[in-house]
Amino acid sequence: MKMEYETLKLERIEDHLLLVTLNRPDAANALNTQMGYDFREMWTHLYMDQEDLRCVVVTGSGERIFCAGGDLKERNNMTDATWQKQHALFEQAMLAMTDCPIPIIAAVNGAAVAGGLEFVLAADFAYGASHAKFALTEVTLGIMPGAMGTQNLPRAVGVRRAKEIILTGRMFTAQQALEWGVLNRICADGKLMEETLETARAICNNAPISTRQAKKSLNVSTQIDLKNGYAFEIEAYNRMVTTEDRLEGVRAFNEKRKAQFKGN
Repeated sequence: MKMEYETLKLERIEDHLLLVTLNRPDAANALNTQMGYDFREMWTHLYMDQEDLRCVVVTGSGERIFCAGGDLKERNNMTDATWQKQHALFEQAMLAMTDCPIPIIAAVNGAAVAGGLEFVLAADFAYGASHAKFALTEVTLGIMPGAMGTQNLPRAVGVRRAKEIILTGRMFTAQQALEWGVLNRICADGKLMEETLETARAICNNAPISTRQAKKSLNVSTQIDLKNGYAFEIEAYNRMVTTEDRLEGVRAFNEKRKAQFKGN
């Protein structure tokens, strides 16, 4: 796997755990065209080859800003054609992230605005620093959320709250994000990465086929009816019956020891 990108910093914390840092601190970690290319390449690769990774944590460089959204300096005076071409790249990157089979946790170290918040919403779940702030400000700029914001936000907070957030463009706090369902946890000062990595390690210790299949089934749950969703769940479940990891999990339980999952 490629480990060096112009706008992303990748660090394999442990054998099964990858930390990805949005690395444009001088530009508020804003999403420019190059970051779109970098994200698309990274997520596409992880879709094709997980390289025994079991969890990905995504955060922003620095302590103030997770991601300020699209780079408006780069976008200033863009032609319509160039704007749409760039956005098509962002669309591909977001779809590739959505399709990534590996669990993704967002560690929101600061403000997550516009596309930055959409990125948080596209992760499987998110932890945040107490000073983190959130907003979908697109309507204040003459556009609207275009990185799955109108789809993922209602699934997280409900459609009425999502309408309030998107149609006003107002900022909201980490505490509100927790209460509304954008964040799963607010971490104490200085503890964001420690607590996020602790949870990531818990995921990494579980059977990787199980976590990938469970993630896939959970994603389907918001898209189809209960009976068909359950049918999908059983198909995903049956994938694990013949695995060595299932045998190892039962053996370890009966032998009162920690299971050693191999992903096969």
